[in-house]
Amino acid sequence: QVNVVESGGGLVQAGGSLRLSCTASASRFSDNAIGWYRQAPGKQREWVALLSLEGYTHDIAPVKGRFTISKDNAKNTVYLQMDSLKPEATAVYYCNVPSVDGGYLAPWGQGTQVTVSS
Repeated sequence: QVNVVESGGGLVQAGGSLRLSCTASASRFSDNAIGWYRQAPGKQREWVALLSLEGYTHDIAPVKGRFTISKDNAKNTVYLQMDSLKPEATAVYYCNVPSVDGGYLAPWGQGTQVTVSS
């Protein structure tokens, strides 16, 4: 079983930037797609960005052009660079490896809190 640990969150003013990191306990990022997800207060967890095995990136419309997902296979780490942050980005952010059956390969970690003040 692979476990993931997210870090890099914090409090930032609107317009600011943060870079989130996610490290896996086993070498799974090099041969799998990886996703970043978030859960805002009172809302369900939602997908934010995905890095496919082929290296293609996909993200949701509200973050397009401002969030960038990337990975470093040597460090077994995936990143989410978040620029021009808006208050609606406030949420707990998680990473995980989506499986073909619609589930995820790792249990959900504790996530990292991102708070954007207006």
